[in-house]
Amino acid sequence: MTIQEIVDQATFGEVGLSADECLKCNVCTTACPVARVTDLFPGPKYVGPQAQRFRLATTLPPQGASTPHLTSPDATVDYCSGCGWCTTVCPADVKIAEMNNRARASMKAGHRPRLRDWLLGQTDLVGRLGVLTAPIANWSLHNRLFRWVIELVVGIHRRAPLPMFARRTLRSRLGADRGGKAVNPPPDRAVVLFHGCAANYYEPHVALAAIEVLRRNGYETIVPEQVCCGLPRISNGLYESARGRARINLGSLADYARRGYRIVGTSTSCTHTLKAEYREMLDLDDDDTRAVSGATWDICEFLLDLHDQGRLDTGFGRIDATLPYHAPCQLRGHGIGLPALDLFALVPGLDAVDLDHDCCGVAGTYGLKKEKYDIAMAVGEPLFRKIREADAPRAACDSETCRWQIELATSTPVKHPIEILAEAYAAADRPAVPSPGALAEATPSR
Repeated sequence: MTIQEIVDQATFGEVGLSADECLKCNVCTTACPVARVTDLFPGPKYVGPQAQRFRLATTLPPQGASTPHLTSPDATVDYCSGCGWCTTVCPADVKIAEMNNRARASMKAGHRPRLRDWLLGQTDLVGRLGVLTAPIANWSLHNRLFRWVIELVVGIHRRAPLPMFARRTLRSRLGADRGGKAVNPPPDRAVVLFHGCAANYYEPHVALAAIEVLRRNGYETIVPEQVCCGLPRISNGLYESARGRARINLGSLADYARRGYRIVGTSTSCTHTLKAEYREMLDLDDDDTRAVSGATWDICEFLLDLHDQGRLDTGFGRIDATLPYHAPCQLRGHGIGLPALDLFALVPGLDAVDLDHDCCGVAGTYGLKKEKYDIAMAVGEPLFRKIREADAPRAACDSETCRWQIELATSTPVKHPIEILAEAYAAADRPAVPSPGALAEATPSR
C-alpha cells in the first residue's frame, strides 16, 4: 500500500483531509443541537476532526499486518444526527458532519445492516407497497397496537412521525409518458422536476402546486425516470447501495443538465443530495455528477432567481395571515439564504415570521429510531414551543420530514412554501367580492 492510498483510505479525500484545518475552537460543539440535549453524544469536534486523526493511525499496523484495526475510536459518532450545523458554523470550513457520517458508514461497512436501517433506506419499495395498500397501510401505521409491535420488532419509535400514503403516486397522476416526449420544450421554457419520494408517494399535492407555479411563470415540467435520491441510505451508513441509487439518477438527469435544463426539486433534502452529497459523501465525482450538481436548484431558490431577473410573476393575491416559518437544516446546507422568506415578502398581507431555530430534531430518519426519538423531541422542543405560542392556523417549512415532525409535536398544519405561493396565485385569480357598502352604493335609487 502506498502512502497516498493510506491517506485516501483514512481521510476520505477532501472531507477527511479538512480535519487538519480544525482550530479546536469548539464552535461546532456549541452549535450542535444534539450535544445540547444529551450526554450520549460528546460533540462533533470530538467524534469528528479529533477522532479522524486516530482513524488515520488505524490504517498503519504498528504491531503487524494481522493486528485488527478499529474503524473509529468512538462509536458514539452514531448519535450524530447529520443536521450539518457543525459544518455550517465552522470558521475553518472543516466538513465535520460529512466526516462523521463517513465514520458511521465505515463502522457499518462489511456488516449486514440492521432491519430498521435497511427498511428506512427502501423508500421506493415501501412507497410503492404503501400506495398500493393505502387504506390498510395508513390505518396500520396509525394504530397504537401495531406501532408498539413495530417498535419492538423493527426499532422505529411508536410515536415517531410517519406520513400518510397517497392513494395514487404523483407519477401516475401525471401520466406515464410525461417524461418520455420525443420533443421537449427548450431549456428556457422547461425545467426537469426531481420530485423525490415524499412528493411521489405521500404528498403529490406539493409537486402539483410546484408544477402549477412553474406553469404560471412560463415553465413546463419534464419528469424523467428517477428513484430515491439515496439520502436515507447515506444517513444510515449504507453507502454502497446509495451509490446504486445515485448512478441511476445521474444516468437519467445528466443529459438534461448538459443540454441546459435546470433540475428543480421541492424536497430541499433531495436537491442538496444531488448538489453536494453524491460528491462529498459517495465519492462520485465524474462528469455526470458535476453536471447534475451544477444544474440543481431548490424550488424556492429557482423562483427567487427568476424574481432577481425580473421574470417572476408577482401578481399574488392577498393572504391576510401570520405564517410561522422554519428553515430546515438541509436548506441551510445549500448556502442560499432563506429564499422562501424573500418570496413570502411579495405576497400582500402575509406576515411570515422566521422562527430562528436550528433543528426540529427529526433529521430525516434519525428521530424515528427508538433510541433517538426522545433526543429528537428535546432538540425540537424550543421550536415547537414557538409555534404553539404563535397560535397561527398553520406554519411553513421546506422539508417534508420536518413538516411531519412539527405537525406531530404541535398539531399545527405545516405547508411547503410552494403551497403558500400557489394559494396566493389562486387568490389573485378569484374574482373580487364587493363589500356590502360598495354594493349599496352601486344600487340605483328608485
